[in-house]
Amino acid sequence: MIAIAGAKGGCGKTVTTLGLTEAFAREGTPAIAIDADRQLPNVHVAGGVDREPTLAMISTDTGSSDRTGDADGVDLRSIAQVSPRTTSAGIVPAPAPTDSLDLESVLGSLESETGQLLVDCPSGAGPDVVEPLSAADGVVVVTTDGDRSLKAAKTTVAMARRLGVRVLGVVVNRCSSVPPAIESWVDVPVLGVVPEAKSPLTDEATTSAYADVVETLRTRHVTDQTAVAYDDDRLSTGIVPLDRHLGGGLAPGSVLAVTAEPASQSEHLVYEATAPRGTLYLTTDRSADNVRRALETTTVDTGTPTIRRVTGDDRLEDATAFIEKLPTGATLVVDVMGPLERHDREAYVSFLNDLKDRLVETESIALLHCLEGAVSPEHRTATIHAADAVVAVESAPSVRESASGRELTIRKCRHERVSSAPIDLEGTDARANLHESTSASTTTRDAETPDQ
Repeated sequence: MIAIAGAKGGCGKTVTTLGLTEAFAREGTPAIAIDADRQLPNVHVAGGVDREPTLAMISTDTGSSDRTGDADGVDLRSIAQVSPRTTSAGIVPAPAPTDSLDLESVLGSLESETGQLLVDCPSGAGPDVVEPLSAADGVVVVTTDGDRSLKAAKTTVAMARRLGVRVLGVVVNRCSSVPPAIESWVDVPVLGVVPEAKSPLTDEATTSAYADVVETLRTRHVTDQTAVAYDDDRLSTGIVPLDRHLGGGLAPGSVLAVTAEPASQSEHLVYEATAPRGTLYLTTDRSADNVRRALETTTVDTGTPTIRRVTGDDRLEDATAFIEKLPTGATLVVDVMGPLERHDREAYVSFLNDLKDRLVETESIALLHCLEGAVSPEHRTATIHAADAVVAVESAPSVRESASGRELTIRKCRHERVSSAPIDLEGTDARANLHESTSASTTTRDAETPDQ
């Protein structure tokens, strides 16, 4: 289930909900647009259908054996009215303000077998928005290029993250290009730009734009039809204790930042990240030969990565060129980030955007090694902001008797609800488990390594 949201009224959420619903239907996926705005329902008006039946007809009776409806056989498909524009698209109006129902429970009871579900959320940032957002698998944020709309979109993104709801990206409505302000949002991908039109649900340019958004969602594996495979096919970071806390690893397309003091031996975690699959290892301070020797002599399991050194004033350009060659299903390591972070901010943010786009395109993951010194690199905050997960390597008073007395603490995890309790790196047979988890991939590792 995808929520369509935007705190600013009039940004085009309702039409975007209908446009994406009908775009899914036209490309072969039955889809239903659901109005969750009880106070100002408008999906039925914009969609050209009757005000009833509404979502209030769906029961969440605990005795029901069919999670798509109640024991009497009333389900979403039976009350959805057919869109007058696309026969495989359904429209379900919002309950009346006086209807007594738990909207979050009703939405949460709906099964994806019904088709692709898209929920039009109310405007604002109050409790009425929290209900549909909390029930969704992800949210698409809608905005125009107006300052107030852009500010409201940021509010929606922040709200979704507080609720632990994945931000799938932003749709820029009634525009011909992406506004510069949005281009700086390094961790919110732009899914598409929808031009101004008098009849956006039938205009050729706008319907084509909605189709492009749907294709982008499918490519990035964020629709209901691919969500299960996406979750089950997490990519191991190579750091076994961390993988356990993340439910098996990171989702493809994710960026992991590892922060640590220089004396923490965090480089061993970086080396472990090369073990599960083919890896591109970009080094900014050591020579490629020094990195290779370190990998050969370390006591942890490693892979045989492609190692490239990026130095000098052209570091960002060279790193971007190497990243553009990242193959499908790979790991990218950048060790260390400091020299890159000291470049011009605009160029550095652009680099982070390009890195994220390539990871999503290739279904790969990245580990960014961020050493903490007396003075933090100028653009470290941009790195942390762009990362999907941030873990800190710290001294561990509770495990002083272990080999290194180190713990990992998850400081940020954008798409998951995970414990912030410290993770003992040495006390859980991590090395043995690492060997077990990577042995199956060892025989194919060389074949998957990026081109030399």
